[in-house]
Amino acid sequence: MVSKNKGLIIVFSGPSGSGKDTVLAELKKRDINMQQSISVTTRDMREGEVDGVDYFFTDVETFEKNITEGYFLEYVKYGSNYYGTPKKRIEELTDGGSNVFLKIEVEGAGNVRKVFPECVSIFVIPPSMEELESRLKGRGTETDETFNKRFATAKEEIKRACEYDYIVVNDSVSLCADKVCSIIEAETHKFSRMKALVDDMN
Repeated sequence: MVSKNKGLIIVFSGPSGSGKDTVLAELKKRDINMQQSISVTTRDMREGEVDGVDYFFTDVETFEKNITEGYFLEYVKYGSNYYGTPKKRIEELTDGGSNVFLKIEVEGAGNVRKVFPECVSIFVIPPSMEELESRLKGRGTETDETFNKRFATAKEEIKRACEYDYIVVNDSVSLCADKVCSIIEAETHKFSRMKALVDDMN
């Protein structure tokens, strides 16, 4: 009986306005082996969000207790709110053969790579900074102050794209999803990941 390969841990990052969520939504429509990690956060639930679907919502005291217990693979604090990735659930999914997407910021991505150096990291970028500016302004929810802050942050995050295995340009959601699928297919068939299957045949 052949051994079952572990699933991939796929770090998925990109600046605000790059279209990460839209690409992930497109990938979920496709018949691929994919699970998305659900983060834990202490921020308030927004209208339309569902606990356990969009995030696991908790309080600061519980979150900080979980930190001391080693519950998180990685966590960050933005302003007064924590965001973290539960480690055990990811290990359960990958041990079962599922590919797990972690949509996280560049800082958290670096922490994941330290724990799981075999992870596959993908950075999504817009086709140009002009397009990124247009997307952020097109939301209609940004004040001049928040836009300037997001745009400056995006520039800093793009500088760290060199830390990732793959760069994918999101000029078309469907084509971008195609590229991500190609990366997953290639990574799945690397010898280092297929070795157990080969060994079983010898």
